[in-house]
Amino acid sequence: MKNNIPFLFCILFFFSLQSYAADPVLDFLNALDDAQLSKTQLQFDDVSRETWHYFPATMWPRSGIQLGELNAKQKELFHKMLQDHLSQSGYNKTMDIMSLENVLAQETGDTHMRDINKYHISIYGDPAKDEVWSWTFEGHHILLSFTVVDDKISFTPLFFGANPAIIQSGPRKGEHTLAMEENLGLELINSLSDEQKAKAIFNEKAPWDILTKNTVRISADNPKGIPLPELDKSQQDALMGLINEYISAVPDEVAKTRMATLESEEKQDIHFAWAGETVLGEPHYYSIQGKTFLIEFDNSQNNANHIHSVWRDFDGDFGRDLIQEHYSNHHQN
Repeated sequence: MKNNIPFLFCILFFFSLQSYAADPVLDFLNALDDAQLSKTQLQFDDVSRETWHYFPATMWPRSGIQLGELNAKQKELFHKMLQDHLSQSGYNKTMDIMSLENVLAQETGDTHMRDINKYHISIYGDPAKDEVWSWTFEGHHILLSFTVVDDKISFTPLFFGANPAIIQSGPRKGEHTLAMEENLGLELINSLSDEQKAKAIFNEKAPWDILTKNTVRISADNPKGIPLPELDKSQQDALMGLINEYISAVPDEVAKTRMATLESEEKQDIHFAWAGETVLGEPHYYSIQGKTFLIEFDNSQNNANHIHSVWRDFDGDFGRDLIQEHYSNHHQN
């Protein structure tokens, strides 16, 4: 694949990234006792590594250790690990989404189902010695999956949700979680001409959920919507800005590299598609599809106040492309 980044820079960048990825994870693992470690560290081929959902913990059994099982020091090390694998905005989104469990607990009175401590951490393989390892952080409306292979890192699937998307009452009334993903999408669809909207809008009714849901593997079907070259310059910039809002959840260096590759190799193949209403507060959905990736966003449930959003890679989810490349290069007969 074409790469505009000098080769030597790539070597230095990726090797520094490998150390950066492993060190905080090792610090966290080393702080666990034997019983905690047996829950947290699993074989790399454990089926749970690619089995995921955005349901609350009481609705979807998960492997790994729950946040509530960690002491204060271990939680501190976990947050350091999380901050090292996300950008500041990505970390803030994660914390905002988790904090909505407290809002739901207060609204419903169900502190068993709505519990900020019921998020799970799993580490697959041994980052101290393995060339291929990964870790996940998963719970209600969050899936963060990081796979490290040799000197490279994968960050998909990346799922963020929000319920309520906009808090309706109480001391936090008006807070809008995942506001940029929602507002930028609405601004873009409403900037289109009637002719452009006729191509972009594939259904007058929004689906109830993202179409891929928690599918383990997705394929690149024929893209829906309007292709990027049929947008004017300001609309193209708005679409790329919306894509960047998703990519910017991961560390700046990783995000910039992925965005540069996307712009140089698949920008002209990107499609933007919409379903449902085009105003805040009414059910709506959009997707953005390129040659290698799919973004989905929906806000349909709970009177259009419940967001699901995801970034998927067709070949790269859970580091599959990196793993295949690794075994092709290092384990040939």
